[in-house]
Amino acid sequence: MANVRNKERPLSPHLGIWKWGPGMLVSIVHRATGSGMATVGAALLVWWLVALAAGEKAYERFVDTFTVSSGALNIAGYVVGIGLTFALFQHMASGVRHLFLDVGANFELKSNKTSATLTFLFSVVATIGFWFVILETI
Repeated sequence: MANVRNKERPLSPHLGIWKWGPGMLVSIVHRATGSGMATVGAALLVWWLVALAAGEKAYERFVDTFTVSSGALNIAGYVVGIGLTFALFQHMASGVRHLFLDVGANFELKSNKTSATLTFLFSVVATIGFWFVILETI
């Protein structure tokens, strides 16, 4: 009985039919940044706790991964840090955008595209500003 399909009812269109826009991209990136922050953040928390419990040498290795140690810059640690910072700002900006959409505002096509584009611009500028302040204080 479940396999019987009403032939008068249209099928839902697939992704190939839709024209991609900034709103679709922001929605997908919002989900990806949320999942990424949760996954990477949990992994870093577990690594930190294990390093803390394993002793001074293990903890030192963890700290060296994310800081400048003996004048040498650890690129991998900064890539993760900058990536998480960008994800945080992008997710936050997209969340604020969705808050306005939830109350019924910003559905006009031009303002919707503008706000979607501004979330990316904000996240890039905020990430650069955040890391500029962080690196200036070192």
